Amino acid sequence: MPHNITLITTIAAALGFGLIFGMLAVRLKLPALVGYLAAGIVIGPATPGFVADVVLAGQLAEIGVMLLMFGVGLHFSLDDLLEVRGIALPGALLQITVATAMGIGVSHLWGWSLGAGLVFGLALSVASTVVLLRALEDRGILASINGRIAVGWLVVEDLVTVLMLVMLPALAGPLGGVAASTGAGLWSSLALTLGQVAAFVIFMLVVGRKLFPWFLWRVAKTGSRELFTLAVIASAVGIAYGSSELFGVSFALGAFFAGMVLRESPLSHRAAEESLPLRDAFSVLFFVSVGMLFDPIVLVESPLRVLIVVVIIMFGKSLAAFLLVLALRYPLNTALTVSASLAQIGEFSFILAAMGISLGLLPVEGQNLILAGAIVSIALNPILFKAIEPIQRWLGIQSDLARKLDRSTDPLAELPMNTHQQRLIGQVVLVGYGRVGRTIADELTKQGVHFVVAEQNRELVDQLRQHDIAAVAGNAAEPGVLIQAHIANAALLVIATPDTFHVRAMIETARALNPSIKTLVRSHNEDEARLLHSEGAGEVMIGEQELARNMTRHIVEQLNRQTPAAGG
Repeated sequence: MPHNITLITTIAAALGFGLIFGMLAVRLKLPALVGYLAAGIVIGPATPGFVADVVLAGQLAEIGVMLLMFGVGLHFSLDDLLEVRGIALPGALLQITVATAMGIGVSHLWGWSLGAGLVFGLALSVASTVVLLRALEDRGILASINGRIAVGWLVVEDLVTVLMLVMLPALAGPLGGVAASTGAGLWSSLALTLGQVAAFVIFMLVVGRKLFPWFLWRVAKTGSRELFTLAVIASAVGIAYGSSELFGVSFALGAFFAGMVLRESPLSHRAAEESLPLRDAFSVLFFVSVGMLFDPIVLVESPLRVLIVVVIIMFGKSLAAFLLVLALRYPLNTALTVSASLAQIGEFSFILAAMGISLGLLPVEGQNLILAGAIVSIALNPILFKAIEPIQRWLGIQSDLARKLDRSTDPLAELPMNTHQQRLIGQVVLVGYGRVGRTIADELTKQGVHFVVAEQNRELVDQLRQHDIAAVAGNAAEPGVLIQAHIANAALLVIATPDTFHVRAMIETARALNPSIKTLVRSHNEDEARLLHSEGAGEVMIGEQELARNMTRHIVEQLNRQTPAAGG
């Protein structure tokens, strides 16, 4: 009996070709995303040979979008964003404005409408969170201040994009697209849309924040891993679907808030771990389905337009971000890292383009140009990251201005003149003021031990000084920062930062300035600790080992207390 296997064929083709082309991309030192997009082009209608079902692939891609946004929400930390808000919030908003203006400008020259230019510009302004996270992880700088700034910047971009996805249907009519069939005017439509979003957000923060973590905990108590995984996925997809049906908001926004409220649960890390395989699989389907929409003929018919799009993505908005970071008085290295992070576009750009097409705002050529720009920029992005250090060295040699920017004249980079000198003799120099550093600082304060904090986050340094805590802003691997922390008179250097990339440089610099300095280093794993030990890094502590020792000590103490009672 014949039966329809289109769904199975589409999934098998998408995953199979995605695997093959993804492996080829990785072998060529390119992100796997490039391979997934290429796989979509191969099985799409624009190329000869086998053609997968585009409609089905699009529906599978919607599930991919839900799970992608669920993952973003699950890792979204308001605290992390607030820590770098001084640079991420104004920087991202201004950079989006500049990049969108560039998109509107070139689209106007091509004869497109204002609505098309707005969607086009927004799509070019938003970098890929997936590409960025992988690039930062590969270089071991995800936990560094530069990594946190780049991630915070992209979180702001994501939030702005989610807001635009909500508002675009209401704005479509006035912008020359397909008007929403509400019969209401622009302001009424906007008010209705924002009212629905507000109702959904309030519901999720008031009800969902308590209900869904509680539900997840009840499922976890059954002891069934299968049920727990099912509960996580059902929550992500169910909330996304329910938010769309009940509140009229997008699947993307619903899934994002599903992740946000589940993050409140103590089981959030397990939820992320359990949902990761399915999230990755459907993410592949999403990128493959996007590739299926791309028509390679645009590379032949409009090569100049493709080049302009790539220049806007990789140089236009990156240059704007570079200048903005320097204007906010951050070091040259931070400006270069943020610029490289933004020199690509990805998943949100595809979602915006698809919505622009469905609303009749963006021409099909616009979507093809966005896809072409994404493929080229994602492929070239790793090269930009590798070029950061050589560019910084070259600028340092060639330009006096670059040297000044590298050693900022920021007053936060120097200890205040009124710092008590007795606090700068035999003190502890504490590198990093994150969760671990903050705990150490609190204990040192209780014990009456003087210390100086070296921290790259300027906002944190400013806050510390307001509380009369000695602190300097900058990278402790640079001699100037440790000199300002009076390392020459210090008794101990404590490196509590999660950024282990510069640990050896910090220790070498400290010992050059103070040969008798003792060092205590935080490490994340045994391999890293062994390497640091072999290089004479002093005392190295691993979080898991210290936790195990403390728990063992507690167990022994409890047993010793019970022994006399048992003997009596």
